Amino acid sequence: MKITWLGHSCFLLEDSKGIKLLTDPFDSTLGYDVYNGSPNIVTISHNHFDHNYTKELNCNCEIINKLGIYNINNIYIKGTPSYHDKDKGLKRGDNIIFTFRMDKYSFCHLGDLGHSLSNNDIEAIGDVDILFIPVGGNYTIDGKEASEITKKINPKIVFPMHYKTSNVSLPLDGVETFVMNMKNALKIDGNTFTINDELNETLSVKILNYI
Repeated sequence: MKITWLGHSCFLLEDSKGIKLLTDPFDSTLGYDVYNGSPNIVTISHNHFDHNYTKELNCNCEIINKLGIYNINNIYIKGTPSYHDKDKGLKRGDNIIFTFRMDKYSFCHLGDLGHSLSNNDIEAIGDVDILFIPVGGNYTIDGKEASEITKKINPKIVFPMHYKTSNVSLPLDGVETFVMNMKNALKIDGNTFTINDELNETLSVKILNYI
């Protein structure tokens, strides 16, 4: 199982059969290089420019941008409702939390989550091996809130996303507050992380390096 961070909230996941799933692609105004490959599946958490750009994808891919349950290429995907803010979407609209299984691992991508999660939300998400969570604040939950939510979900591995880097001009916080509150972080030399074995870690933060 190969996980590649393309910047912001965009990850390319490739399973052992070569099936590729892309999350929240962005346009060129964000500051990162736009991905123009050929994924099989694209999930879009909400319709903002830094999460829904598909014009340069070279494929007839399945685009999932609505709530519901899907089974594509034997990958089970569920979209669960949430909000982009703390006011039930009144400020920034709705947000979809996507959970899915690839190979033997369970994933959760929280999109631009803007609020804490209730026990019912946690139950709807279910068991998570690998979590992708926004930590940059302002438009989403911040680093401290993200750490609290991460501990509730209790994944084995967590990848922070949607935070300030030298490429992004958006008014976001960096990853530091999240890391400080998690206390179990490892910087990865590169933007790719590969998983082949059973996961024996708990709440292990992996910080990928954009290339």
